[in-house]
Amino acid sequence: MNITRTTIVFDARDMGAESSFWAALLEGTVEADPIEDDWHDVIVNGETVVGVQLAPDHVPPQWPDGAHSQQIHLDLHVPDIVAADAEARALGATLLQTTDLTKKSGFVVYADPAGHPFCLCWG
Repeated sequence: MNITRTTIVFDARDMGAESSFWAALLEGTVEADPIEDDWHDVIVNGETVVGVQLAPDHVPPQWPDGAHSQQIHLDLHVPDIVAADAEARALGATLLQTTDLTKKSGFVVYADPAGHPFCLCWG
């Protein structure tokens, strides 16, 4: 099997909010599909790194402590967790689970605007 590209795809009720969030967090841009109105690509350094697909009936997972298990999540490793935490929240991330940000290593769990979980990790 020759896999030439992988893309993580998020379902979202609001594609604009979802794709704009990921583009800002990953310092990229959003490109809408010129033919289909139900798809956005998030482009970073010329590469598609995340896809966002319109899903009008999307229901966010209730992770880490809810009845509905996670569907997918990203671990994003950062050198400065305090700055990354502030930026993620300013962009619209919702804090789901935290830890002591002064620890040598760890992770914090957030949800993006559509409710998809992701972690900022350090150490």
